[in-house]
Amino acid sequence: MDSFAANDCMIHFNEACYTSINEHLKNNNFSNIYILVDNNTHTYCLPPFLEKLETTSTIEIIEIEEGEINKTIETCVGVWNALSELDADRKSLLINIGGGVITDLGGFVASTFKRGIAYINVPTTLLAMVDASVGGKTGVDLGHLKNQVGVITTPHMVLVDTSFLDTLPKIQMKSGLAEMLKHGLITGESYWNQFKDLSKLKLTDLDRLIYESIIIKKNVIEQDPYEANVRKTLNFGHTLGHAIESYFLSSTDKTTLLHGEAIAIGMILECFISSELMGFPLDTTKDIKNIFQAYYGKVAIKESEYDTIMELLKYDKKNEHGNINFVLLEAIGVPKIDCLVDDALIYKAFEFYKA
Repeated sequence: MDSFAANDCMIHFNEACYTSINEHLKNNNFSNIYILVDNNTHTYCLPPFLEKLETTSTIEIIEIEEGEINKTIETCVGVWNALSELDADRKSLLINIGGGVITDLGGFVASTFKRGIAYINVPTTLLAMVDASVGGKTGVDLGHLKNQVGVITTPHMVLVDTSFLDTLPKIQMKSGLAEMLKHGLITGESYWNQFKDLSKLKLTDLDRLIYESIIIKKNVIEQDPYEANVRKTLNFGHTLGHAIESYFLSSTDKTTLLHGEAIAIGMILECFISSELMGFPLDTTKDIKNIFQAYYGKVAIKESEYDTIMELLKYDKKNEHGNINFVLLEAIGVPKIDCLVDDALIYKAFEFYKA
């Protein structure tokens, strides 16, 4: 898999990751190197990464607790304080080794510390490899509201070493796969059809599919780095999906959903809405529902919870002038942005999901 650039950020794969970062460290006079990890990646991913790192610079490790619940400004304050106490300056480098929480939060910390220091993302989950670490989006949640505070800042490079996936539980792999399924639905049947029978998907296919998924995202963000238009298509399934994720995150009687689990629900709902508003074939929507629910199961959502979930839609980042803007599909590979949907149709979509 050849390395390539995406908006001035080089993306490298597997063994090329280490030749590239070692060359980068040799050619840049970084004063210090800081590595941000969580308690899981500290144990499972940091040791093999350090074995392949070649540098005489001082390396300091900063660890945070794993999980979306820790993707907060309070955690950022802790990391900023650690950088300050460890004498980080503007010529320092921060390397973020972990899933989407680490790459989002670490990128935001680097982009704001002393008005910006260099950072590199080393995604260790499937979700982070195909989505979170690529494109320069950084940030944190505001309470249970997803990604409300952040900036778009390009990392120096992204290192995709798929051997880290061996450390992941199956549920985390499923979470990342949802974003790859989304890439298929918004770009075309050629990629989507490879996932239609997930029982036939082999681990040996995964490197190629990850590479293709990152290429899909790269092609979108190069057209629209700051999400003014076409980049919004990457949010298909996320308008309702993020609201559902936030609701389950904030409810003490609910089991927290992983990002991909919530987005899978959002895509089923938004496919149904697309069938009602955009002429998206209903038979295709039913097929998509069956594929997703066979893989992710069906999450219990009560009718009494619809209004609370829908209240959270107003915090979606695509909203403008008081309108809640959806990404819908006219056909597989033909998304339409800035679509308005009335509440009655959203209720109907929930009932379709549950039926």
